[in-house]
Amino acid sequence: MKKLWILILLILGASVTIIAQSEILIPVSTQNSDLIFKAGDDNRLYQAYFGQKLLQTPESDAFPRPDHIAYITSGTDDLFEPAIRITHNDGNPSLELNYVSHETEKQGDNVTITHIRLKDPQYPVVVILHFKAYYLENVIEQQVEIIHQEKQPVMLYNYASFMMHFDASAYWLTQFHGDWAEEMKMQESELTSGIKIIDSKLGTRAHMYQTPVFMLSLNERSDENHGELIAGTLGWSGNFRFLFEIDENNSLRVISGINPYASEYSLEPGRSFITPSFVFTYSNQGKGLASRNLHKWAVKYGVMDGGQPRYTLLNNWETTYFNFNEEKLIALLDDTKKMGLDLFLLDDGWFANKYPRDNDRAGLGDWQENKAKLPNGLGVLTREAENRNVKFGIWIEPEMVNPKSELYEKHPDWILKLPNRPEHYYRNQLVLDLTNPQVQDFVFNVADGLMTHYPDIAFFKWDCNRMMTNAYSPYLKNKQSHLYIDYVNGLYKVLDRFRQKYPHVPMMLCSGGGGRVDYGALRYFTEFWASDNTDPLERVYIQWGYSYFFPALSVCNHITSWGKQSIKFRTDVAMMGKMGFDIQVNELSDKELTFCQDAVKNYKRLSDVIWRGDLYRLISPYAEDRAVLMYVNGGKDKALLFSYTLNPRFGESFNVVRLQGLDPVKTYAVQEINQFPGIRNILSGKSLYTGDYLMNVGLTVSSSLPLTSTVIEITAE
Repeated sequence: MKKLWILILLILGASVTIIAQSEILIPVSTQNSDLIFKAGDDNRLYQAYFGQKLLQTPESDAFPRPDHIAYITSGTDDLFEPAIRITHNDGNPSLELNYVSHETEKQGDNVTITHIRLKDPQYPVVVILHFKAYYLENVIEQQVEIIHQEKQPVMLYNYASFMMHFDASAYWLTQFHGDWAEEMKMQESELTSGIKIIDSKLGTRAHMYQTPVFMLSLNERSDENHGELIAGTLGWSGNFRFLFEIDENNSLRVISGINPYASEYSLEPGRSFITPSFVFTYSNQGKGLASRNLHKWAVKYGVMDGGQPRYTLLNNWETTYFNFNEEKLIALLDDTKKMGLDLFLLDDGWFANKYPRDNDRAGLGDWQENKAKLPNGLGVLTREAENRNVKFGIWIEPEMVNPKSELYEKHPDWILKLPNRPEHYYRNQLVLDLTNPQVQDFVFNVADGLMTHYPDIAFFKWDCNRMMTNAYSPYLKNKQSHLYIDYVNGLYKVLDRFRQKYPHVPMMLCSGGGGRVDYGALRYFTEFWASDNTDPLERVYIQWGYSYFFPALSVCNHITSWGKQSIKFRTDVAMMGKMGFDIQVNELSDKELTFCQDAVKNYKRLSDVIWRGDLYRLISPYAEDRAVLMYVNGGKDKALLFSYTLNPRFGESFNVVRLQGLDPVKTYAVQEINQFPGIRNILSGKSLYTGDYLMNVGLTVSSSLPLTSTVIEITAE
């Protein structure tokens, strides 16, 4: 069997290294970082090094014998938290993993995949550590595969995607948390002895409270441009756990992956259990570089169609809510055209007849057009959109059901709910059982049926408005601990199937706002709805938080009626990501309408700089009563700066801001755009400066007036 496995790898073009008598090194390298493992003469695999790229990889003997086992098991001689815990057929709760072999393979010029095979010396259990290194982006993905050939299923209790050790004088953790309408609140604290856990147990709306991202600074706090750190996130749309444990020697182990809470997994012989990917990057130049690494990786590999344009859109939700008809929607198509936008998005409320979707208490699950609101169906809207040269998109929430629906009446066995317990509702709805293949077919058919009947649909907003509570799967029967894992894998099966048939239809990932944002889902989605809170003051903080891990093209920001700020402030805040509108266009004044139309033109002209440029966070809203950031394109010949004044004290003034990311020898024309008639501008006309001047002397970019904003275009002459 072993010879056959090696032969297959050779046929696939992989380079295979079989265990040797002496110690060997296994590097996982990017342009600026090295992660090096060492297979010791005791047959164990150790983490030998992680950090700044070494100019030359030393011989194995040059590394001192490390103490840190790469993927720690449970039940033997380790006294701290394991990465993996298992019980064998004979009841033995221990696992040992010895190094067997490793192999590497290239995927083009940029990606190198490394597989490290480990095996228990007494039991037929194999664990393979998979690493995918993105050389230019300085990002690594790690996932773990578990296989066994015991006679009966083995029980998995812990199964981390990622484990890493650090030795520093101090550790500073940056984490993000929140709730509905208050996502991505940033906190930083020093880790102390013992265990710190960040996790989620919500099932579907996975990070309503805690977000599956973190930055870990070594030795001292990192800022935007200084400090050594790792930034990481788990690509999984379900329960997660990040565990940070400092031992008696002040060594830190970090374990990340699916949350094992209530998720013991019975693994059949010969089947593979593959963990989700943990995506991480190393920086010795602060948090800004770590973000830029992740953004570059995400645009190319992490977000669906990251190299393609995004649609600007008008959504009807805050304009009509559930109260609309065909006539109102056609008028909104006219508004879409008037604003110069690409697409009209029809939100919740368009479906169900026996129990009409006139509020959030009925209809969810019954995906036929509501005849009272849309007597001519969706087809008239797609045709009217085409007549206006705009595109048409639609909202769905196919994973959910209202108890007041035909679906609930017909298929009570398709719903997650405890037997012999009262049903528990959140937003008046329950979750469908996506562990069930029949339910997977139903959910797929919701989206596929719309595309089949109306192939001109150009956009989906896929929502998920509740977490799992009182959850029990009729389909899983006596394997209820599989629910949290099999549900997410069932969702991915549906999305895989949809993408095979419709590979490039843009889709917005929504979960009551930002309750499900991760790179496991984003490989199927072009963007995500960051929060239902669209007050621009709050959005400055929310969007700032997302910017640490997700590129601007993926973060949907809409101009709405939330907040009392000017239309300029609302528009400028939305423009720092993927901009859209959700307002009563017919209530705009002439000046406001002209401003919005001009802003849309500016946005389309400059969107590529925002979506794919290098982000520099210059002034944090956590440090001052303003936020300043800028994007610079790859050629350093075009940049865009956003400055948002929040709520400064009376008489408070702001210092000049030194720009970043420009070419010091180039001369740049600097000009304020998105100017609203009658508002005094920060800059007057167009001025010329060298990049050296802008980065070392700086500019005045912020007004002292509360809730005002400035957008500055910077162009190399």
